[in-house]
Amino acid sequence: MSKKVVCLNSEGRSREKEKALIIQGLRQKHDLKMLLQAADMARSTFYYQIQKNKKADKYGHLKIQIKNLYDQHKGRLGYRRMVYALRELGFHLNDKTVLRLMKSMGLKSVIRVKKYKTYRGQFGKVAENVLQRNFRADRPFQKWATDVTEFKVGVQKLYLSPIIDLFNGEIISYKLSERPNFKQVTEMIKEAFIRIPKQQTALILHSDQGWQYQMKAYQKLLQEKAVIQSMSRKGNCLDNAVIENFFGTIKSELFYLKKYQTIEELKMEIKSYISYYNNDRIRLNLKGMSPVKYRTQMWKN
Repeated sequence: MSKKVVCLNSEGRSREKEKALIIQGLRQKHDLKMLLQAADMARSTFYYQIQKNKKADKYGHLKIQIKNLYDQHKGRLGYRRMVYALRELGFHLNDKTVLRLMKSMGLKSVIRVKKYKTYRGQFGKVAENVLQRNFRADRPFQKWATDVTEFKVGVQKLYLSPIIDLFNGEIISYKLSERPNFKQVTEMIKEAFIRIPKQQTALILHSDQGWQYQMKAYQKLLQEKAVIQSMSRKGNCLDNAVIENFFGTIKSELFYLKKYQTIEELKMEIKSYISYYNNDRIRLNLKGMSPVKYRTQMWKN
């Protein structure tokens, strides 16, 4: 008798799945009934294990793609965005299937966090809340939002000041600084203004009531470009929810994933992340496209 047949009944050393696979491999040369008796395995158990193994093999290649995409996006893809990423590769699966496969692989996206507050009382003129939580924009360069957030590395701090376009969530410009100073905000504004098309009118720039945005010099910069200033109500973070959402995303998908040793290391990774966020990060509300791809598609249409 074959050594494989003998080992089928070897004091339970082989698990049921392994036994079933051995039996499957020996069926061409040996009677199934005899093999099942030798393995002390019920026929129903054998067929169950074979079907289960076939099902696993069915999704084997997909699991490889899912793992590759998960690693490529550094663990930032949840199952919903994974669905869109797979579609780009030609795999059309529903949400539930992708969720189940990711769960079976122990893959889940990272989660999120808090914010640094710029409000220090009234320093200058507070603008009206023109935006009124109407975050929808039907074209680029129609509505922008800005704020400042803080990162801590040991005893040092780093401040990020970006402008986000409410049309597609694209970061239009940003500046990093080790101190929350006014120069950081003005340089960010000037870089953003270079991108405004000449024919563009009635652009709204929304912020909270942070001291930077109350400064006369800041308000003058906006007036010179005919940009409408808008401010959140005092202490109401939901009035600026889009930029708050971005800060939560960058901290959960980048900052909280590792312990940074230096400010310079963090600066480099933030720059890399913002490039990824604009050009490669899948957005569910943008039909599975990145902000830049969505804007490009919009101009084409």
